[in-house]
Amino acid sequence: MVKLRKPDHHKGLRVVATFEAAKGALVLLAGCGLLTFIHHDLHQAAVKLVRVLHLNPAKHYPSIFIDAADRATDMQLWVLAFSALLYSVIRFAEAYGLWTKQQWAEWFGLLSGAMYIPVEVFEVSQDISWPRVTVLVVNLGVVAYLGDILAKSRKRRRQSSKTD
Repeated sequence: MVKLRKPDHHKGLRVVATFEAAKGALVLLAGCGLLTFIHHDLHQAAVKLVRVLHLNPAKHYPSIFIDAADRATDMQLWVLAFSALLYSVIRFAEAYGLWTKQQWAEWFGLLSGAMYIPVEVFEVSQDISWPRVTVLVVNLGVVAYLGDILAKSRKRRRQSSKTD
């Protein structure tokens, strides 16, 4: 007799966990990078970055970036770096929970991902670009996947409680 296996979502959860950990690591690195600018000329660094990226400093967004860098204080850099640390800790906790198949992490991932969807839809509706569409599609995929896992888990629990 062939024994039917329950669907294993472990690999998919590990992909999402890796993605969340990568986001946490990227933001942590950015936060550490901000700390290197304390007591340094952030304005000059912003101008150099704009030039390295071959952007026109006179255009709207590069000029906003340069002006913001010019007005940034050391305390604001500390606050941003600390915020990056907090965000990273949350992403790493979620990644660990997903890696170990914790239901709380599935719920957290679903809710935290779904929270961004209205903003991403608005952004795409304002200006369609491949990065914006990619972010929206990936986020929709993660939210749908986690929602599917949670729905199937709930269905299995209901079925097992009926047989008990």
